[in-house]
Amino acid sequence: MGWSKPLRLHLGVLVVASLLCTSAPIIWMAFSHGSDAAVSAGAQQMRAMSLRLIEGYRNTLQGVTEAVALASTLPQLVSLPPQDIKEKQQFFQEVLRNVPNATSVYAGYPDGSYLQVINTARRDVRQTLAAPDGTAFAIRMIARRQGADIISTFRFLDSDAEVIGERNVEDTSFDPRQRPWYQSVVQDGMPVSVGPYVTGTLNAPTLTIAAPMRDDGKVVLGINIHLQTVSRLLDAGEISPRARAYIIDASGNLVAHSDPDIMSRIIGLWSRTSGAFAATANSFDPSIETVARLGQDPAFAGGGLARVDFDGETYLVQIAPVSVSGLFTGSKAAIVVPLEDLVAEANRLLRRNLFVAAAFVLAGVAASVLLSRMVSRSLYRLADEARRIGDLDIGEKGGAHSWISEINTLANALSASRHAIGQFALYVPREVVRQIVNPETRTIVRAKRQDVTALFTDIKDFTTISEQHSPEEVVDTLSAYFELLNTIAERNGGTVVQYLGDSIFVMWNAPVADIRHAENGCRCALAMKAAVDGLNEANLRNGRPELLTRFGLHTGPAVVGSFGAISRQQYTAMGDTINVASRLEGLNKDLNTSILVSAATRDAVADRFTFRPFGLAPVKGRAEKVDIWELVGEIGAATPG
Repeated sequence: MGWSKPLRLHLGVLVVASLLCTSAPIIWMAFSHGSDAAVSAGAQQMRAMSLRLIEGYRNTLQGVTEAVALASTLPQLVSLPPQDIKEKQQFFQEVLRNVPNATSVYAGYPDGSYLQVINTARRDVRQTLAAPDGTAFAIRMIARRQGADIISTFRFLDSDAEVIGERNVEDTSFDPRQRPWYQSVVQDGMPVSVGPYVTGTLNAPTLTIAAPMRDDGKVVLGINIHLQTVSRLLDAGEISPRARAYIIDASGNLVAHSDPDIMSRIIGLWSRTSGAFAATANSFDPSIETVARLGQDPAFAGGGLARVDFDGETYLVQIAPVSVSGLFTGSKAAIVVPLEDLVAEANRLLRRNLFVAAAFVLAGVAASVLLSRMVSRSLYRLADEARRIGDLDIGEKGGAHSWISEINTLANALSASRHAIGQFALYVPREVVRQIVNPETRTIVRAKRQDVTALFTDIKDFTTISEQHSPEEVVDTLSAYFELLNTIAERNGGTVVQYLGDSIFVMWNAPVADIRHAENGCRCALAMKAAVDGLNEANLRNGRPELLTRFGLHTGPAVVGSFGAISRQQYTAMGDTINVASRLEGLNKDLNTSILVSAATRDAVADRFTFRPFGLAPVKGRAEKVDIWELVGEIGAATPG
């Protein structure tokens, strides 16, 4: 092996060198021209942005609160499910469309009935519910809990509110009357904010705003906001890459954080404690204790700007209450931004310095371009190799060594892929393999109904042939026979779907579309018969058995795609069309013919081939008779002498 080092090492050296050349003058000019005016401008920017962020969070809570208030006045929501179920669902869906940050809307009833409409825009929500592709809303309903015919279902709707799936839920242990939002509303008799707590359906931490129905205080409506949604609402990246925002409750405990990593740790802690939100979450951000103390100071609790030091760095802190309509009382939102970031962004002199640094950056870019050109030839070679593999050009290729180890690793991986796909193509129709490895047409293997032309072949008296010859002779004879028929099938646009003992199953119009599939099937059968006749002449000269082949052709609808177990699939076609083609092949024995086709196939190509009619005949396993024709030859083709 020749000398090589990782690509990141080469690029790293150039990037570091470029940074050293550019950062030194920028840092010198930034510090030399920094002033109190820059600090003041940065503080003003932070105040404006932070207040806008907090206002957005308040607006979200306000929207949820107003939606709950409106829902609590609607009389059709008071009746027990499944009564007025359509009106209830339509209203809940409209709420989710107009309150985009809401995760779900639901209603709990005093008899334990429950109706919930869930927004499935989040991928994790769809995965948790095992929702089918295209689901926009999931509807959970529990009704008639007190009766013997209890209803517990999930229904899945697309964006047009059309049902695309439904399943029964065996577990009916979920009882809305045991949930904190229901108990709090029934106990207080007024709208409440609950959370964070773990939801029963999605098993996810959430905040809830719930309220009793005006006409029945024991019917409770609620809207959930997932803690991850709250985290996204707190995105402070516009202020500074290192800025962070979070919500603390009245006790000073951390509820939600803008940092995705910290938010994941909060949710993990919350899921483990299953209800008792632990104050240890405050340790995830060292600024929380300081901010909690500032929140008790009237000078800052109402929106004042504070400058504090922690972790050896100065920060600006903006605190504002986020309670809405008396809910989430005592909760506060805090924006924490490093002062250094604000100064850097507010310092107008830095922009002028960037022009000076641009020359140094260009030097780094030039160096990167040079390095890229050094490796581009190898990368293009590998890309071309990948394209050949995608086209199933899987012949072994020799590769040149590169001095970049990652390129060598990629070349070895491509070689392994070439070998694996080559082996795969031996057992699966080549066109199916091509569709599977092509990411743009990967769904081709899903079962679907379509018109196909199916051809079945069989060797006359093959059992007798097997008895009269050794297994080795039979295998050699069949190998040559199958190779001949496979070549003819591919030449005529057919796909050999399966080898069945001494028979083969060939199909047209799947997986590759073919508008002339009936014509190509007939032409292929005639070509196969002629080729087998020639093969038999050679077999007789070499002492091998004569293989008299019979063919059956039928055209019609079938279900084509992958079938089988989850861990083992087979590409094939199923349906009456396939069965009829197989039975037609068997009828050759009774009629002393070679190629029999159905009327459907004959009607499709009657102007291009000659046929001999046999009329209606019964087919084994089928109540209805089939109109049978013998395929004689192609019109205009030379008749073999």
